[in-house]
Amino acid sequence: MNYQRFFESQLDGLRKEGRYRIFADLERHAGEFPHATLWRDGRRRLVTVWCSNDYLGMGQHPAVLEAMHAALDHCGAGAGGTRNISGTNHFHVALERELADLHGKEAALLFTSGYVSNWATLSTLASRLPGCVVLSDAGNHASMIEGIRHSRAEYRIFAHNDPADLERKLADLDPERPKIVAFESVYSMDGDIAPIGAICEVAERYGALTYLDEVHAVGLYGPRGGGVAERDGVAHRVDVIEGTLGKAFGVMGGYITGTAALVDFVRSFASGFIFTTALPPAIAAGALAAIRHLVTSEVERALQRERVALLRRRLDEAGIPHKPNPSHIVPVMVGDPVRCKAIADLLLERHAIYVQPINYPTVPRGTERLRLTPSPLHSEAEIERLVRALAEVWAATEVRRAA
Repeated sequence: MNYQRFFESQLDGLRKEGRYRIFADLERHAGEFPHATLWRDGRRRLVTVWCSNDYLGMGQHPAVLEAMHAALDHCGAGAGGTRNISGTNHFHVALERELADLHGKEAALLFTSGYVSNWATLSTLASRLPGCVVLSDAGNHASMIEGIRHSRAEYRIFAHNDPADLERKLADLDPERPKIVAFESVYSMDGDIAPIGAICEVAERYGALTYLDEVHAVGLYGPRGGGVAERDGVAHRVDVIEGTLGKAFGVMGGYITGTAALVDFVRSFASGFIFTTALPPAIAAGALAAIRHLVTSEVERALQRERVALLRRRLDEAGIPHKPNPSHIVPVMVGDPVRCKAIADLLLERHAIYVQPINYPTVPRGTERLRLTPSPLHSEAEIERLVRALAEVWAATEVRRAA
């Protein structure tokens, strides 16, 4: 087999479909978010970033930076090993206690990313609970799907955010079988929010564990930033709450929270936890500082909500289609991969606005979009500039497509 020719032909196929992804070589500047330097062909250009998952700008917050500098000076760079072999630093322990408290749970466990925490936890639980079957929401993230598949447990997919369909599928199962209901709170591409209480009610009726991914909600929802489950007053009904430190908390890493026994079980059996190097202490210290700030500060959340509402109003006034939802995510619906990329390219070239086009397989074909994430650090003037620029390139690409 000509391996190189195969690789090249597959990549050419992505290019023809408009789905080939190009990394933006960005240099973030402390204290200047959402502005960054874009490097291209040896040249530098200042751009405004509109698609970051650093939802509240905590990756630039002085308290976070100070905590990381102090931990780096005090502990050095790396953790020095896996958590089992010399890699557990006091900052890890303190962070896990803070996360457990944030979600009202007995214990928490850190992972190197939100992807790994989903993959490792779901694969471990589903593979080791005898005869387990997993009920997975149709909109679940790839990390959850991979964890379920890796477990080799039986799984069934229920209609997105549909407790009635979940109940129909649970009713078909042996009442004595172990069951896990896996779903998210805020779905990252459409920005819709799950009816957590209703799903928990169905799961409780059929004796199923509930596993909730709150990666796009922690820090952003609830009076202390505990997520949608905290906001809705149902966190105590969820068996496992999983989250990330790399989005609203602005750093890196993932985690789960739950009962002491469940968390210890995952700690003791999950290969994705046991055999990987621990997070650097400075990362844990930065996340700890971000959480402690957002537990007591409503300023960032309130301002973000204002910015989201303003952007939606301006998009409506400009006649630019965006998907309505109750979250902080604003999907501008394009519906064509080539045009989606063209819009993003023109925004960057003409207006120094960076938005990444979102195409298949991240979203279904025909639903290609620009995913805008307004932060409290985007000014009203920047919102106005974005909408004017978007209206211009929207019209230009419409004419080009019609021609």
